[in-house]
Amino acid sequence: MKVEAFIPAVLLLCFGVMLGLKSSCALQMGKESRSYISWEDLRVVEDGRPERSFSVKEDKSNSVNTNANVNANAKNATSLERFIVVDKNGRGDSVTVQGAVDMVPRSNSQRVKIFILPGIYREKVTVPRSKPYISFIGNESYVEETVISWSDKASDLDSDGKELGTCRTASVSIESDFFCATAITFENTVVAEAGEKGKQGVALKVTGDKAVFYKVRVLGSQDTLFDDNGSHYFYQSYIQGDVDFIFGNGKSLYQDCHIHSTAKRYGAIAAHHRDSPTEDTGFSFVNCDINGTGKVYLGRAWGKYSRTVYSNCFIADIITRVGWSDWQDPERQRTAMFGEYNCRGRGAERGGRAPWTKTLTRNEVKPFLSREFIYGDQWLRL
Repeated sequence: MKVEAFIPAVLLLCFGVMLGLKSSCALQMGKESRSYISWEDLRVVEDGRPERSFSVKEDKSNSVNTNANVNANAKNATSLERFIVVDKNGRGDSVTVQGAVDMVPRSNSQRVKIFILPGIYREKVTVPRSKPYISFIGNESYVEETVISWSDKASDLDSDGKELGTCRTASVSIESDFFCATAITFENTVVAEAGEKGKQGVALKVTGDKAVFYKVRVLGSQDTLFDDNGSHYFYQSYIQGDVDFIFGNGKSLYQDCHIHSTAKRYGAIAAHHRDSPTEDTGFSFVNCDINGTGKVYLGRAWGKYSRTVYSNCFIADIITRVGWSDWQDPERQRTAMFGEYNCRGRGAERGGRAPWTKTLTRNEVKPFLSREFIYGDQWLRL
């Protein structure tokens, strides 16, 4: 916009505010929030200074002083933002995370920040598709103590006597678009060993589009993270499991993450599901630290056209020599796209790798290396 056109527009907006047209401003803010996720969506304002996560301070008795800090944060923040405080001790707006989500109006058009104070919240949580623009915000100093935890497994029965199946076991399900979270632990406490039936237990399921997970922890065993659908950005996060513990058909970038295997004998990190060459999906791991126990596959071809790439990662000596699995379907060797580029560590040694997988060239790997892989220029301002 030209400067001469911009100034009258600003004056007009200010005049509208002076006349009390606050709803109009809120509408404009809502429209703006629909276009991207920024650091501001993962911050709370404290003492007039922007922070990425609010600070929970301790009093002299070492108990968490919640109300004063949280209320001050809300007062310092812009009035156009909505804040909901979750405190299991009853000193916030809700004692449960689901209760806070339920407070968000359907079809909301502006960001709602849900501050989750330290504690173990034993509950299943769903953020429905009708409630976009929600943030779950914890404190970076208390991420291991701020836990949403449940223990459903695939063989459990629902109220109608039917097995849940893997898809319905998630401790936390994110169905809405433009969701983001920081400094929260998502956990499913079911412990499964490779080969056990009915022990799949999802900690986090993401089906909404355009989601950011920054410095979160996702803990489980088999099928920990169900990266089901949509474009997602996992940044500096910790993900733990043993069998197919990152799975689904999302198009997701895992950057600077810690991927930790807890397999005792064998397992797999990623199981991407892509059934058609026209599906614009895949998993890209960039600059990740991959370690743990067991001998696991880098990926398994859950779908015929499964697509998974590791680039510039450190990979410890926990990977099987072949590295990849065709899901016992040799036809998938011709159609799956499994690649590695410039990785290091004993687990990155390509000797003995399945011959149908690729050592990528710089040109081949370029589309997978940055946020452009998930079209981040269209919805990320980080």
